[in-house]
Amino acid sequence: MPLALDMPSDRNVGHMSKHLDWERDGADWPNRLASRFVVAAGFRWHVQTMGSGPGLLLLHGTGSSTHSFAELMPLLARHFTVITPDLPGHAFTGMSRRADVSLTGMALATAELLDVLAFRPAIVVGHSAGAAVLARMCLDRRIAPRVLVSLNGALLPFGGLAGRVFSPLARLVVRAPLVPGLIARRGADRAAVARLLANTGSQLPDRQIDIYTRLFANQAHVRATLDMMAQWDLVGLSRDLPALTIPLVLVAAGNDDAVRPETAFEVEERVPTARVCYVRGLGHLAHEEKPDEIAGLILDEARSAGLVE
Repeated sequence: MPLALDMPSDRNVGHMSKHLDWERDGADWPNRLASRFVVAAGFRWHVQTMGSGPGLLLLHGTGSSTHSFAELMPLLARHFTVITPDLPGHAFTGMSRRADVSLTGMALATAELLDVLAFRPAIVVGHSAGAAVLARMCLDRRIAPRVLVSLNGALLPFGGLAGRVFSPLARLVVRAPLVPGLIARRGADRAAVARLLANTGSQLPDRQIDIYTRLFANQAHVRATLDMMAQWDLVGLSRDLPALTIPLVLVAAGNDDAVRPETAFEVEERVPTARVCYVRGLGHLAHEEKPDEIAGLILDEARSAGLVE
């Protein structure tokens, strides 16, 4: 998710400590009772677990966290054992300066987390960059789910403005020492965050906007987001996607201005196992706008795969 925010006035600048504190910043975290902390792959992960039944893994996108699935997770937990972590460096999962947060590195680290949890998901669901991580894990045979659901997945190299953000020059800029603090200062302006989220084509409830503001105002979270962007490379994934052997369901929202729905149809043409599920009236954060609708789509795919009745 882009982090181009307007500069706030001083009165809008909130707490911008280096790291989020679970007792302070997580005191009212969505689904807090489902949370625990697990050490794996050199990270201390914040993980949420809920429900019973076949295993389902949820992965959020760049710059987000487990809160993105605040309402979707309980709906899915009626039918599945659902696990969702904060990705390395995001929200309450720590990250060292030497961490490999490339696509391959994220896939490997997430696979090691699943090994520690002894969790073998039957269905995996990823939003935006989370879908890319899951696709990489499937291609590398680190997981073997029955179906992969991509929610507005960032599965192909970006063009246009997004492509320039990921250019070599931009990678040097986002890794400059002062940049995370500058963006965190801007991210403390709730009105600017609300505009940013609206620019993805989604209209979110106030509660979600408040949490995104909390995240974007935190330097450690911003640093992890920028590091992930700087190391991200979708060219190799795009090349390898046609070798995917499991069903790939591409949920594409018509109002998505972050990853245009045309991307899903392009992937469908390249990948024999892929099928687009087009939804109208929703944006990039469709699962936060209409969690019941997205849960219904995922449940339908699980039924088709024979995972639930």
